[in-house]
Formats: sequence, structure tokens, C-alpha cells
Amino acid sequence: MRLQLEKIELREIELPLRHPFETSFGRTTRRRIMIIRAFDKQGAVGYGECTAAEDPFFNHETIDTAWLIVTHFVAPLLAAARVERAEQASAALARIRGNRMAKGGVETAIWDLEARMANRPLWQHLGGTQEEIASGVSIGLQETIEKLVEKVTTEVESGYQRIKLKIKPGRDTELVKAIRAKYPQIRLSVDANSAYTLEDLDVMKELDRYNLLMIEQPLTAGDLVDHAKLQREIKTAVCLDESITTLMDARHALELESCRIINIKLGRVGGHAEARLIQKYAMDRGVPVWCGGMLESGVGRAHNIAMSTHAGFTLPGDVSASKRYWEEDIIEPPVTVSERGTIKAPTSAGIGYEVNEKRIESLLVRREEVRLE
Repeated sequence: MRLQLEKIELREIELPLRHPFETSFGRTTRRRIMIIRAFDKQGAVGYGECTAAEDPFFNHETIDTAWLIVTHFVAPLLAAARVERAEQASAALARIRGNRMAKGGVETAIWDLEARMANRPLWQHLGGTQEEIASGVSIGLQETIEKLVEKVTTEVESGYQRIKLKIKPGRDTELVKAIRAKYPQIRLSVDANSAYTLEDLDVMKELDRYNLLMIEQPLTAGDLVDHAKLQREIKTAVCLDESITTLMDARHALELESCRIINIKLGRVGGHAEARLIQKYAMDRGVPVWCGGMLESGVGRAHNIAMSTHAGFTLPGDVSASKRYWEEDIIEPPVTVSERGTIKAPTSAGIGYEVNEKRIESLLVRREEVRLE
């Protein structure tokens, strides 16, 4: 089977969250989301999602910069390379420095396209082996500790296998203490989104007291040296997120002993090809990885499910049910989580879910099409 890419279509939709989601770098109430379609000359279509946010606070990309990169650089490079297999897309785009969310949105659409043309579920097409994945949840900062406890209770009773709390300076140890007081045995972690420095070592050591699965990205994104210093000082595993954008980053982090766990996000690493390399490198060294979330719609969520079926994904990820975020998702059926806190890998071709085109069109903000001929 040989791909004959015909065009790329970008569509921006605006999807309001059911509840505001707050982290150390901001509060989100709605998502501007770029949905990408890759078309083959034979009539097949594949879907991807660009996970770039509205503002450049998680990383340097935004949906607006990603839009420009895809239309002005990604599409022309794909056309020039005459990509015939999905695994070639990442290499074809390697000349573009950074901008991995822009590249990843297109690359994942091409993988879905190829899987549909092969009439195989995407997760199997990628080489995944787990027919069911463990699901955890990420809980944003809440107005009060009481509200946080209420949120955690809801998710624990829903069966989720890991609870992650967002923290930031001044709102950290007391939150963990309150949750541990009520739930001493649950699998619990925290995520700082780069909000701390080594001067906050006393806070990190205080968190050590609460038997956490991990402290995710406590220090500056990209700073592997200080994370290595921190990991030597605390017993809790450091997990790196923003710091890992490539296989090289993962190799450097593990050689420096900057972390003991890696969070892989498809958008942040530029798509399935790089994600597979990182998970294999970590797995070969006995380092667990898991799938982080970026408030994706169902398209991005479906790609996360496919990625999480690889053998190296041994910890519950942030891939949770559609209803936690959206009143109505853009895929059918919506993603659901079992009472045991698991998600079954779909059996249909491609991402395994039907994309609700009528729903997307009702949410449409803008559209652009770029031909690759």
C-alpha cells in the first residue's frame, strides 16, 4: 500500500469545557482546537489534532503559530518529499526546528489515514500490544480544599487508577495533606508545570512525606541539570514532561538521572514516530512512561489511546472519559472509562471512533485547505 497525499485541511473549532481547568500557568474555560484532515488521492481521509494551546505558556507554540507553520512549511515539505508511508512523515518534516505540535497534528492524521487504508485499528498499525489501558485523571487547582476533596472523591468513586493534582507555590503541600488524610492508599501524584526552583527544595522534601507516585515537572522546562540535583535530594520519583520533546532529550535526562519516569505527549514530541522511539528507549532501560493530556477533543484522545497501547506505557495516563471535559465530544461514541478505571482499545479501523462532522461544522471558526500536488 502506498500513500498518495492529495491535500491537508485545517479547521479550528471552539469547544467550551464543562468546568474551568486551572494549572500553575493559567486557567482555561474553552479550547480553540485545530482538527486536521489528511486526504489521499484514492479518497481516504485521516484525522489528527494539533494540541497547541491558545497562549504560549505551556511551550512556545499556539494554535495561531501552528496554523502558520502547517500551511507555510509542513504542507510544502510533505509535497516535496512525496511521502508514501506514514513512518516517513516525521523525517520529511525534520528540517522544521521545534514546532512539534504543528508537525504532530499532521503526522498523526497521516498515521490515521494509513491505518484506515489498511483497514486496521491504529493502535495495532502502530505496533501496540495492550488491548486495555489504565486510566488516571488530572485535577486542576480548585477554589477551596473542600472542593478539591469533593472532586477527588468523584474520580476515586468512578474507578480511576491514579489521581494527579495540579500544584503551584503556595498551593501544594496542604492540598496533598488533605487528600492523603482522606485517601491514604490511592495512587497519587502532583504536577507543577515548571512552577518551582531549587530554592523550593523544602517544599519538595515536604511532599516526600506523602508517598507520591511522582512529582511531575517541578522545575523549568528543559533544565535537566537542576532536575538531576533535585532527584538526588528527594526519594519521590521526578517525572519529566515539558523537558522531553525528543528522543535525545529522553536520553540526556536518563543519562543525567534527571528523572525516573517520563510523560509522553504526542503533540509535545511531534507525533507517533518520535513517541514510539522514546517509549522504546525508556522501556529498554526499565523506565516507565505514561501518556499525558492536553485537554484534547475526542480526536486527540483517540490518538492518545492508540499510543498508550505500547508495551512501555505501564503507568495510568491522563486519558480519561470525554464527559470529564465536554458536554458533547466530536467523536462517536465518546470515550468512556470502565468501573475498573480502564479503556478498551477500539476495534474499528483508524482511530476507532466516528468523527461527528456535523458537530465539527457547528463549532467551526475557520478553515483552510492546502493541496500537496
